[in-house]
Amino acid sequence: MKKLFTLILISACANAFAQKLEKLTVEKIMRDPKWIGTSPSNIRWSDDSKKVYFNWNPEKVDLNELYSITPNDTKPQKVSLDERKALSSANGSWNKKHTIKLFEKNGDIFLSDIIKGKIIQLTSTVERESNPVFSGDESRVLFIRNDNLYAIQLNSGELVQLTNFVRSGSQAQASSGRKGRQNNDAKTSDGSANTQEKWLMDQQLELFDIIKEKDKTDKLNAADRKALQPEKLKEINVDDKRIRGLELSPDGHYITYRLVTLPKDEKLTIVPDYVTASGFTEDIPNREKVGGPQEVSETYIFDKQQDTVYSISTKDIPGIKDLPDYVKDYPKELEARTKKNEDRKIDINGPYWSEDGRNAVVVINAQDNKDRWIMKLNPENGQLSPLDRERNEAWVGGPGTDNLGWIDNTHFYYQSEASGYSHIYLVDVTTGDKKQLTTGKWEVQTLELSKDKKTFYFTANIEHPGITQFYRIPVTGGEPVKLTSMKGGTEITLSPDEKWLAIRYSYTNKPWELYLQPNKPGAKTVQITNSVSEEYNSYPWRAPEIITFKNRYGSDVYARVYEPKNPDPAKPAVVFVHGAGYLQNVTYSWSYYFREFMFNNMLADNGYYVMDIDYTASAGYGRDWRTGIYRHMGGKDLSDQVDGVKYLVSKYGVNPKHVGMYGGSYGGFMTLMALFTEPDVFTSGAAIRSVTDWAHYNHEYTDEILNEPYNDEKAYRQSSPIYFANGLKGNLLMLHGMVDQNVNFQDIIRLTQKLIELHKDNWWLAPYPVEDHAFEEPSSWADEYKRIFKLFEETLKK
Repeated sequence: MKKLFTLILISACANAFAQKLEKLTVEKIMRDPKWIGTSPSNIRWSDDSKKVYFNWNPEKVDLNELYSITPNDTKPQKVSLDERKALSSANGSWNKKHTIKLFEKNGDIFLSDIIKGKIIQLTSTVERESNPVFSGDESRVLFIRNDNLYAIQLNSGELVQLTNFVRSGSQAQASSGRKGRQNNDAKTSDGSANTQEKWLMDQQLELFDIIKEKDKTDKLNAADRKALQPEKLKEINVDDKRIRGLELSPDGHYITYRLVTLPKDEKLTIVPDYVTASGFTEDIPNREKVGGPQEVSETYIFDKQQDTVYSISTKDIPGIKDLPDYVKDYPKELEARTKKNEDRKIDINGPYWSEDGRNAVVVINAQDNKDRWIMKLNPENGQLSPLDRERNEAWVGGPGTDNLGWIDNTHFYYQSEASGYSHIYLVDVTTGDKKQLTTGKWEVQTLELSKDKKTFYFTANIEHPGITQFYRIPVTGGEPVKLTSMKGGTEITLSPDEKWLAIRYSYTNKPWELYLQPNKPGAKTVQITNSVSEEYNSYPWRAPEIITFKNRYGSDVYARVYEPKNPDPAKPAVVFVHGAGYLQNVTYSWSYYFREFMFNNMLADNGYYVMDIDYTASAGYGRDWRTGIYRHMGGKDLSDQVDGVKYLVSKYGVNPKHVGMYGGSYGGFMTLMALFTEPDVFTSGAAIRSVTDWAHYNHEYTDEILNEPYNDEKAYRQSSPIYFANGLKGNLLMLHGMVDQNVNFQDIIRLTQKLIELHKDNWWLAPYPVEDHAFEEPSSWADEYKRIFKLFEETLKK
């Protein structure tokens, strides 16, 4: 018995030891993230507000599983397979009373009746039905099938097709078939034969009474058949264009849609995949490069009562011919474009109809990214009248550009950066009067209108750029009322009945957990999940200090600082650069870069000062900060890093000769620019999945910031590291996934060749054969960061 007890005690001690994280190593922190614990995700409410569903993995199985709680029973329960099958989709369209929801599931249309507690399947076909919505009077369900609009009458089940789009190819084929059956109608031969046959037919009618009688009878029968047949739905020929935004007005009078012409001869990049199941190298068709041909669209109105189709007129859009300021740098181009005096290419979204169908609004974006117009549409003739124009010589953007709608039949809300920060605005579409509802040096990040359309709910960083809370205000404006209070990051899912808040909350060194709270200011918050492992909690993770410093332009720059308890005698420092460009990492919430958070802790344990900066172009700080890199990536964003190093030197006594940098994606790009253009500031750098030449990146992201390479070559030359590679003096480690479908491996290969041709030393390339842009394999993560740590240890502590 004594021997058995000893064995049990030894086993318990071994388990306790295995769960304790005493010293951080790359191998430990770069394991499968399940070792930390899996945070709840994909939070959603049931349609009746009785349950909260979320994905979770407390048992550390291979795949996350679905769990649920109720406001009255907050112990998470695993959801059964039968219940999962019966769930409605998280997305859908509600009726006005918010008692019935339409949704698509597996290509069919369903109706969820909250009062009756029933889900009814409305369609069951092999074809896909999508985009279900209620008609204006809610008597019908509208949906799209095969690019056409259909309606189901709810009281009878009658199915009616509302549009009849045809394509020129199928139309020609059908016409050819009709011709084959009508070869006696003098319509199948050339012009001279037609004349001959018509003369013979006229002669027959003149000579023979029996043919006259037959002709008369045939015409009467044809007229009778036509009278008995239902009226044929108008054919609308769309050629080879794509149909998008198909919608019926609430009064049933108009159908609106966009016809999109896809670019022809578009050349896509190809990503070779070397490690494949087949044993052969397989090519992955990828994406276009910036400046490639783009989609062109036109928006149409089908007047059902008049049986006519016409386009929305865009010629009177204010400033439609305005040229961007950057063209002034190219006098010949400015002269040519001024002479052409062409309308700019635009994209129209909407229309957004008022509930009574009497007013409609469209949102128009210029393809050169310099303008967004909100305009009132007259559906009778397709004419537009302006309500708001937001002009930005860099690019229009920021949080909430898609947050818009109606609070009543005459007032339309939207978000705009007109004040310098993204705020809520209201416009009276009958008078054009505008009102700003929120104001201040903070941003509205999410926005939701209450069911009764009397209240706005929104997330904002009012208290501090790095703290988000949930607020409400009346739709007429007023002082925001704070509904949440925990310091950190909050993501809110409001229950359909608006009585409860499901809160995903985190702190700097504490991963996301699920909380529940009544939708009232100061209400008690209850923690639902406890996801973090004992092993993670066994280590005293630093909550990095959030500080500000002044950059050379006098602006406040926010940063995280990881301070070592025992600085290395060499006083080294490392600057971590977050990716994405437009992303906020200096917050009091758990970071998307959680591996880097742990690595920064490890660096601090080894005597390094670590700084993580929300440099110019980061999210959360308003319009001017967001667009501060326009036409010059590697300009103000890089000088912020240099100014941050100066702060570390003055504040903490860091040795300016012992500073390194690392980062991925945009952070990798910044590392290259730092090593190439600021070689006296940064001794070493690790550039991960880096953009080396912006002319080879995608259109959607790059065109906003740098315009197009053949229109604004200056912007690309001063922003692309490959043009500055000759400036490399220090130690550069480049790391890149070979199947990267975002920043293609070709990018780093081109830079590698440039470094070879420049006869540069002290650079290394680590390729990862199975990794895309976001690495997945723990072995790749570990190899990557062991190399980075070795670089810093060998070059920053001398």
